[in-house]
Amino acid sequence: MRSIAVINQKGGVGKTTSSVNLAAALAKTGRRVCVMDLDPQAHASLHFGITAVGDQPSMYEILCGDASIEQARCKVNDCLSVVPSNLDLAAAELELAGEVGREMILRDRLEDDAEPFDYLILDCPPSLGVLTINALVAVDEVFLPLQPHFLALHGLSKLLRTVEVVSRRLNSKLRLSGVMLCMYDSNTRLAAEVSTDIDEFFQATGGGRAFFRGAKFFNTRIRRNIRLAEAPSFGQSIFEYSPDSNGAVDYHALAEEVIEQEAAAVVTPERMAA
Repeated sequence: MRSIAVINQKGGVGKTTSSVNLAAALAKTGRRVCVMDLDPQAHASLHFGITAVGDQPSMYEILCGDASIEQARCKVNDCLSVVPSNLDLAAAELELAGEVGREMILRDRLEDDAEPFDYLILDCPPSLGVLTINALVAVDEVFLPLQPHFLALHGLSKLLRTVEVVSRRLNSKLRLSGVMLCMYDSNTRLAAEVSTDIDEFFQATGGGRAFFRGAKFFNTRIRRNIRLAEAPSFGQSIFEYSPDSNGAVDYHALAEEVIEQEAAAVVTPERMAA
């Protein structure tokens, strides 16, 4: 199983949109996919038309030990499931602050879950707190969505430093394996220039840093598309809401690139030794 955390401490860069629609695209190929919503705003859950209210357990109950992942998981279709979130999860940051080994809680819960999946995708909150650290400890890979804007690089070093520290101290298997550009406007020179800058940044800094050596800067650009913005209000992925839109085309292409990574051996023995 490939376990992937989709993270960026900056909001509004397409993180949840990418988590949901990449998962849906992978599921359309027949892969079994589970999305875990670690954001108290619960936007990924709402995107699938799921609300964790009443007796429905959520990520909050999982992290607090009151429910198992199996009890909280909701089925979207035969190949796609989601573990929902709600606003209660915001309290987990405070409640877990004094917990011994709080960074390992989600990893331990996942080890107790026997359900087989091909992909586990964690949609993380736009912060670098306890919830995001739990995600980084629990997974093997990080995908980083970026907006083609000069401010996209603002705070990027801090984010990468956090991932590197977790990789070095808490999860030796953790690697940044994918960088995706979202809300791309091919008609502007700015988008092309920033894309080049980001590519050069990773090429220049990645060679000596094991945790993102070999990270793939995906060729697919997720274009600006109003259909992607509309789909969540209908509780659907882009493939149900507007299957012929540019958004559906782009996320299908991104899923193909992600699948191709498997053939390229995302985590090779050489990188593990590094």
